[in-house]
Order: sequence, then structure tokens, then C-alpha cells
Amino acid sequence: MDKLVKAITKDGFFRIYAADTRETVNAAQKYHKLSPVCCAALGRLMTAGVMMGTMLKGDEPTLTLQMNGDGPLGMMASVSDPEGHVKGYCANPRVDLPLNEKGKLDVGKAVGSGTLGVIKDLHMKEPYIGHVPIQTGEVGDDIAFYFMQSEQTPSVVGLGVLVDTDYSVKGAGGFIIQVMPECDEESLSKLENSIGGIMTLTEMFERGMTPEEIIKYLMLGFDVEFLETMEIGYHCDCSKERMERAIVSLGKEQITEILNDTGEAEICCRFCDRKYKFGAEDLKRFIERAK
Repeated sequence: MDKLVKAITKDGFFRIYAADTRETVNAAQKYHKLSPVCCAALGRLMTAGVMMGTMLKGDEPTLTLQMNGDGPLGMMASVSDPEGHVKGYCANPRVDLPLNEKGKLDVGKAVGSGTLGVIKDLHMKEPYIGHVPIQTGEVGDDIAFYFMQSEQTPSVVGLGVLVDTDYSVKGAGGFIIQVMPECDEESLSKLENSIGGIMTLTEMFERGMTPEEIIKYLMLGFDVEFLETMEIGYHCDCSKERMERAIVSLGKEQITEILNDTGEAEICCRFCDRKYKFGAEDLKRFIERAK
């Protein structure tokens, strides 16, 4: 299992999250057979999602991140919860692009322009839905922009995925530093100086730095208190019962059409590619339920 660590500076000015998501992103790569650039993009989104999911409060809430860009990757999504579970998918998982001018995977071009949507389902009357324009498509910049625009929480967001030559994930993870309302200008300037010349996340992965070590490195000069360490991982909660409900929700007429046309139905979970098959008798039962 991967690991997520939560911390806070003892003055209460900064809240910090750091996560190692290598195995989690590797699972996504295997489920969806992601190309390197898609793996980098979806891996970053899932890393942000799993950290943001642990910020939720309430009764079994979920957090959905959706990036709807006009790039060749298409829409991609991540769903997470406070328990450290996360899953994700992208519309076109095998898109391949040339490296950018810096010799890096061109995630920004793969995503393109569009919107970032954040959906918090707290099981109240209506979920909270926030949308902001995609800034760069690099994911980290877009998540930071969302925090500032929609939650008025200045944040530093770092996300990275290191894809090996065999398409496996050599390293993945990220961090979020959130500035609390009580923070003074002196402490903010100190943070800016601390993170101004930091190494890249790729370099951190290559050095084998743990989430705790990343937090200490980022917050050099600050007195940090570690609050919680939790296991995180890729988890798809699809089930036959959920797929049955999805078919019933189509309504009597559409299910009858499927029965008459093919005599069976097959649904593939977009998060784990598991296939669920339903025969004629199942469809007849669903028609009765749809009434």
C-alpha cells in the first residue's frame, strides 16, 4: 500500500499533505493500459484527489475531480474518499505525444483547455460543485487555482509521476501546502523562500524520499507536527448490484429495446474494466423493477 502523511506547523499557519502514490498509479496504468503521457496526467489527478479526499468530513463523503479539456486525452476523472481510496480513468488512455521543449511528457498539451470540476458529495440535498478554467493543464497549477478561486485558500501544489521505459511507474506522489487564515506575512515570505529553489518531485522520487522527508524538506526552518499517517491505494467499489441499478435507471422502454435487439447486456466498469453480463431473464426482471 502507498502512504499519505498529514502535518501542520506548530504555529498553525500551514497545513501540509504529502503522499507516495507509486503503487496506486501503477494500478491505474495496468487497469487502463495507459500511455506514458496519460499515466502522468491521470496519476497527477489521482494523487491530488487522494489528498483532497482525506480533507472531507461527514458520512461516507466522496470527492470527484474532473478535467474536461479539448486535448487528445479527453475527459479524465478521479474519485476519492476520506479513507484513502481512489480510482480514476481517462477517455483516451493510449494517446501518445512528443516530449515538450523541456524533454518532459507534455501533460499540458494532452489535457488542453477547458474546465476543472470539483464535486463534493457529502450526502446532503445537493452536492457541492465548483468549476474553474484549466490554467495550464499540468494539473498541479489547476488544483492550486481551484483552491484559491473556489475555497479562498492559497495553496502550493506539487504533483509528479515518473514513468519508466517499460511504461511502469517508477515514482509518483505529491504535496499540498495550504496557507491558513491566521498566517502572517513574515511566515508566508519564509515559506516562499523555503520552496523557491526546491528540487523537482522527480528528483525526490529518484532519491527515494518518503512523504515525511518531503514535508521536512519543504518546510525547512518551520517547526512541524506530524498529525496522521494513513495507507492509501487504488480501490474500485463497483459491484453487480450497482450495475443492475444502472440498467434499471435506463427505464422500461430502453431496457425492452436492449432485450429485443440483443437479448443480453454487458456493462464494463470504466474504473477497473471489470465486465458484468446480464442475460434475457435478468433484463426481464429489470423491466419489472423499472415499472
